[in-house]
Amino acid sequence: MKKNTEITVLSETVRLQRIAQEDFISLTDIAKFKNADAPADIIKNWLRSRSTIDLLGLWEKLNNPDFKLVEFDQFRFEAGENAFVLSPKKWIETTGAIGLISKSGRYGGTFAHRDIAFEFASWVSVEFKLYLIKEFQRLQETEQKQLGWDVKRNLTKINYRIHTDAIRAHLIPPALTGKQTSLIYASEADVLNMALFGMTAKDWRDANPNEKGNIRDQANASQLVCLANLENLNALFINEAMPQPLRLQKLNRIAIEQMEILTSEYSRRLLGEAETN
Repeated sequence: MKKNTEITVLSETVRLQRIAQEDFISLTDIAKFKNADAPADIIKNWLRSRSTIDLLGLWEKLNNPDFKLVEFDQFRFEAGENAFVLSPKKWIETTGAIGLISKSGRYGGTFAHRDIAFEFASWVSVEFKLYLIKEFQRLQETEQKQLGWDVKRNLTKINYRIHTDAIRAHLIPPALTGKQTSLIYASEADVLNMALFGMTAKDWRDANPNEKGNIRDQANASQLVCLANLENLNALFINEAMPQPLRLQKLNRIAIEQMEILTSEYSRRLLGEAETN
């Protein structure tokens, strides 16, 4: 999850934060579903309950070695009495709790570890809790898919470095100017573009004048995997002093074979997912 993000649950915007590799959810935003004018009061009412104190104490015992048990026992003893009032800030400062976070300011409020936040959402509204969990899971699934895309994109970048190193070592005489050198790099990049996409970078720009980025930015996951393989193979062919026209023919043939395999595997996976749904 990103450090700061938002989801929409039953028309309410709920803020999420990533803190120390853990997911925290805004209790303030959840409370607005019950009382948009006084969410802090909703949270304080929840904290007055003995069951809430037991929940928070158990979570801290399991996750916080510095949790102050003596102070916790005092809160637990007083919880449920008419005069008992507890704010998130007082709970945190007195017990050294880490499951709740209290922030001041316009964009502040009370945040809780997701384990605790889901329980609070259930206290506010069972319906809201179920939709909150659903949206939270949807966000995680989306980010996992994006992570997979980023991994493939980064793999392509790493292989691109291997590719350019091979060009530098075998195709660029030391006397060339910087401009001449860049032309050779561009020429070799277009060998890969032609092999995989059937066009050069300039061809794509001319055909898509309103698109941002370049031809590789538009590649799908299967094409990125294939491109990473082609970069490694072209570096190997360059090291073997294979002429560019021959390299292009071989790379194009390999690209066709790999894309047939990759797209076929992708189609089978989609079909399998559809059958299980």
